[in-house]
Amino acid sequence: MIKTVNLQKIFKTEEVETWALNNVNLEIKAGEFVAIMGPSGCGKSTLLNILGLLDNPTGGTYELNGTDVSKFTEAQRTNLRKGVIGFVFQSFNLIDELNVFENIELPLLYMGIPAAERKRRVEDAMNRMAIAHRVKHFPQQLSGGQQQRVAIARAVVANPKLILADEPTGNLDSKNGKEVMELLTELNKATIVMVTHSQHDSGYAGRTINLFDGQVVNEIKIKSIYYRGGLTTSIITKGYYNNERLLKHQTYCPQLVAKQTFFSDFAIQSYSWIRMHQSAYDFFYP
Repeated sequence: MIKTVNLQKIFKTEEVETWALNNVNLEIKAGEFVAIMGPSGCGKSTLLNILGLLDNPTGGTYELNGTDVSKFTEAQRTNLRKGVIGFVFQSFNLIDELNVFENIELPLLYMGIPAAERKRRVEDAMNRMAIAHRVKHFPQQLSGGQQQRVAIARAVVANPKLILADEPTGNLDSKNGKEVMELLTELNKATIVMVTHSQHDSGYAGRTINLFDGQVVNEIKIKSIYYRGGLTTSIITKGYYNNERLLKHQTYCPQLVAKQTFFSDFAIQSYSWIRMHQSAYDFFYP
């Protein structure tokens, strides 16, 4: 689905050259849910912009569905984004003058989908996001959680193969944030790449990639998780830390396991994700 080789992004002024991305190598398979983490200014949003065809890299290659899109023109990028990529933003980016139905319908209008088909798809997306009862409401009449549901519905209404989420719970309280993350997890036919500062949110992903100063410094993947007379979690990391750690905890209380942390000061991770449903991991790692 996604492959980058020595991906670089350099921002230049008359006196300063800033490397936002420095030889980033990624491979993300179709259907994966991947979280990208790291401190502010490490290149997360820059990487997401390139993956979303909002910008071109300075160097290296980016393949999307087997096609090298690194040197695409703006017109080519715009055309490819239609129906292929859906975006979910921290600030929702809804249009205040449009109601819920009209906001969700926008991508289909750009694609030239007939009215009857647009209506069917929008209603289906609203039902999936449990927002159909707000169909005639405008963004300012909705709570933050409801606005993000509309934004996700808009992102998925065209059945994109790739969904890019930039801090999707950043403006939400914990309850609405949890609901939004569960909705994203249920979109198991799409590839999801999510930028987040939240370790809790990253736990919903099957894999977490950590960036620092524009470079991938480590990768964390849940290999397997079992609920059979106890709890066994196997975590594999790749990168500078290059560790493998097996945790065995004979208890039916995942909350106890969630208290344990591992790896370095930079990439402290918790086991909070073990509370998620087993089927999510069965899907990503059969």
